[in-house]
Amino acid sequence: MSKRVAIAGFLHETNTFAPSRAAYGNFEQGGGYLPMSRGAEITHRCSGVNLAISGFVDYAKRAGWELVPLLWTGAIPSAHVERDAYERIAGEIADRLRAAGEIDGLLLDLHGAMVAEHLDDGEGELLKRLRAIVGPQIPISASLDLHGNVTRDMVDAADILVAFRTYPHVDMAETGLRAAEQLDRLMARGRPFAKAFRQLPFLIPIPWQCTTIEPSRSLYAQIERVEGGNVSSASILTGFPAADFEDCRPSILAYAGTQGEADAAADALERAFLEREGSFAGKAYAPLEAIAEAERIAVSVTRPVIIADTQDNPGAGGDSNTTGMLRALLEKDVRNAAIGLIVDPASAARAHAAGEGADIELALGGQSGIPGDAPFKATYHVDRLSDGRFKATGPYYGGADMNLGPSACLTIDGVRIVVSTYKAQMADREMYRFVGIEPEDQAILVNKSSVHFRADFEPIAEAVLVATAPGPMALDPADLPFTRLKPGLRLSPNGPAFQPAEAARRAG
Repeated sequence: MSKRVAIAGFLHETNTFAPSRAAYGNFEQGGGYLPMSRGAEITHRCSGVNLAISGFVDYAKRAGWELVPLLWTGAIPSAHVERDAYERIAGEIADRLRAAGEIDGLLLDLHGAMVAEHLDDGEGELLKRLRAIVGPQIPISASLDLHGNVTRDMVDAADILVAFRTYPHVDMAETGLRAAEQLDRLMARGRPFAKAFRQLPFLIPIPWQCTTIEPSRSLYAQIERVEGGNVSSASILTGFPAADFEDCRPSILAYAGTQGEADAAADALERAFLEREGSFAGKAYAPLEAIAEAERIAVSVTRPVIIADTQDNPGAGGDSNTTGMLRALLEKDVRNAAIGLIVDPASAARAHAAGEGADIELALGGQSGIPGDAPFKATYHVDRLSDGRFKATGPYYGGADMNLGPSACLTIDGVRIVVSTYKAQMADREMYRFVGIEPEDQAILVNKSSVHFRADFEPIAEAVLVATAPGPMALDPADLPFTRLKPGLRLSPNGPAFQPAEAARRAG
């Protein structure tokens, strides 16, 4: 007999220090995600896209399930989700679940690091509300981002949580398949798995969480060593280190036939994680230093040098509009470089009004309010205009239809700038090409991203550098003004421990 499974999704990664919040309209538009989708829209729009919801749908087809699609939505990372947005979306998912009738299981596509204006644990609260609707017997499986800050409420309310294993997140759809497979096992099993949950005692800078480099590369390889037999699933989450609440930290999850087996798997992964604490480190450059190093490398090669403008990463709460790296390119008189995205709706509109070939005076970007950042006032040439619609073909976005709104390629002194209306992380080469920039032809590319760009850009890169221009997402979590973390949590690998009294003194 075919299983009847409800599916839904509500995704947001919250940087509580970021300059702008997530309103309902941000979820409607979707940013780098799909637009808000309901019912059959979900299964239609997600086909072939690298998202966990796509993996849900693919597995359901193989298993012959009857799917009941409820609502799916996601907004690009930012500060807190506004209360109205959270309640409207969570409320609609709950209402649609109540109206769905009898189901055999529930699959949820979540992030794991959502903080709303009125509650710290967005996913834990949603899971508790949905558990109250379906009751204790219906299994709930949820996919999570590798950057999730997992809480006890999340673990208790869901039967299983399954996290990404790659950063860049090229396995989002694959994780959806794994979460659906685990739900299938639970429905066949007829009873829950034993659960083990561990939280780690230090925060990790985002660029050094990348799973294509050490230590994460070998750490994630450990998962295959503990899974199998009666251990049905294990996950490592390196966490999102910019959320000011007590469960902000990495974590480990394991699910098995017995509690002893789940604990043994979690303990093995915890030991491997702790052994690598001191290895979560890397080289970062000040803006002018990054440009100088890129020029040194680029002079004798034909492939571009990529610089990650990590502290204005819109995938971690930045607004993708700071100008520090643009200033550095121009100060160093670089003549064959491109930077993107600079999100500035007013400047994009001015470029469209002026038309291709025009020269216009603009105060570009710099609306972050971050000390050391300001608009860059100059005369720019309008090279190319676009409506902002294109397909992102690289492995991170995985075929997603993008809508960046009215956009332009502006040039100044040999530097090409991608200016857009809507925000998305620069993680796909098509995000240059849609305004006429061929990324392979540039000596230097400055990407407003921390790690996700690597999936599509590393194959063409001579080298990858990390720069620390002023921005809202500090590279080192120890530089963030935390006030509510768990006492004793190390603010960086082998770094200082959080002390509430010291945080209160600094705040005062």
